[in-house]
Amino acid sequence: MIQVYHNPRCGKSRSCLAFLDEANQEYETIPYLTETPTFEELKSLIEKLNLKPIELVRIKEKIWTEEYKGKTLTDSQVIQAMADNPILIERPIVIKDGKAIIGRDLDKVASFLEGQ
Repeated sequence: MIQVYHNPRCGKSRSCLAFLDEANQEYETIPYLTETPTFEELKSLIEKLNLKPIELVRIKEKIWTEEYKGKTLTDSQVIQAMADNPILIERPIVIKDGKAIIGRDLDKVASFLEGQ
């Protein structure tokens, strides 16, 4: 089953779900702002995304610019920052068959779902 880390206030996230609905894809939403992923869950997600932790951070978020910007952080510290402040996690994230992508570009979502 497809899983989507979803923020209902995010237009890109809503667009991704609408795309999945139109494509008749079954999916489960993960409301990560209220069901905050743990450090280990984020670490696993980052591995599925094949990204560096900093690449999953919304670096323009106020909390990032005020508390973390300009600091030298380890990967573990970046992951912990996202665990402590889930608003920092880029969205939507689409997960299927042990792999994941950031689903902001619907063409990439389509390709991901078709072929991986």
